[in-house]
This record gives sequence, structure tokens and C-alpha cells, in this order.
Amino acid sequence: QVQLVESGGGLVPAGGSLRLSCAASGRLFSIYAMRWYRQAPGEQREMVARMTRDGITNVADSVKGRFTISGNISHIDLQMNNLKPEDTAVYYCNAFATARDHWGQGTQVTVSP
Repeated sequence: QVQLVESGGGLVPAGGSLRLSCAASGRLFSIYAMRWYRQAPGEQREMVARMTRDGITNVADSVKGRFTISGNISHIDLQMNNLKPEDTAVYYCNAFATARDHWGQGTQVTVSP
């Protein structure tokens, strides 16, 4: 099993920055990739960024140039700059390990106009 704990959400004005962190514990050797997802009210959950065990990173087109994922397979951060109201969502840390998804509890990010 893998346990995930997120931190760093909050309320920020448009144009501001936040940094989210996710700490993983448990069977770390089984983790293939760590990802950040977000879900806005009434919307489907979407992947924002990911990092593989080998350190390969990707970010979604909607946040490219504003969001950066960093860290390693046991701890990842999501640096979010130039935040927009449409970035408002619950952000979830995800680990793909032992052929299934593991989820954190989520952290709320709210961007005011």
C-alpha cells in the first residue's frame, strides 16, 4: 500500500502563486509514477502534471508555462504561478503503484478574480 498526504492549498488572488506538496509513504519501491490531478465543481478530474520513477515529467497544456512539477518518487511538489480563477479546484496527489491508483485526500486551491 501507498499513503499520500498533500499540503499547501489555500486562497490566492489571480496572478499569485502557490506550492503544493505531496509526501508518499509505504511501499515506495512499487511506485511507477506520481501525478497531480484536479477536480473543479461539476467537472471531471483531470491530470495536471506527472513525474515517472525515472524523473520524466509532463504537464497539461492548460497549465504549461505556469505549473512545474518537481521532486522524486517519494515527494513531489507542484509550483503554480500566475494562477487564474479557472485553476480553482481540489488538487489530488496520485501514485500509480502495484497496478492501481492511490489517492491523497485532496487540497483546495481557490483563486479569486
